[in-house]
Amino acid sequence: MCLGIPGRVLQLLDGYSGQLALVDVAGEPRKVNIGMLADEAPAPDDWVIIHMGFALEKTDEAGAAAAMAGLELMGRGDAGP
Repeated sequence: MCLGIPGRVLQLLDGYSGQLALVDVAGEPRKVNIGMLADEAPAPDDWVIIHMGFALEKTDEAGAAAAMAGLELMGRGDAGP
């Protein structure tokens, strides 16, 4: 498993062979390549896990919250609350 950050799909972008979406990542809109999710293309309001600008998997809101909590825990540098 790789380290990824969750984001919520805002809209699919025209052109680019259907491979780009505008995704809310920590409050900032970002262009993300969704081409690796061709078998399960995301729709607006879907959650995805992003690594290096590519959406690697779909998740749900609970999965996104868990991923963000893990990232925040790692960023603290300790195991305590």
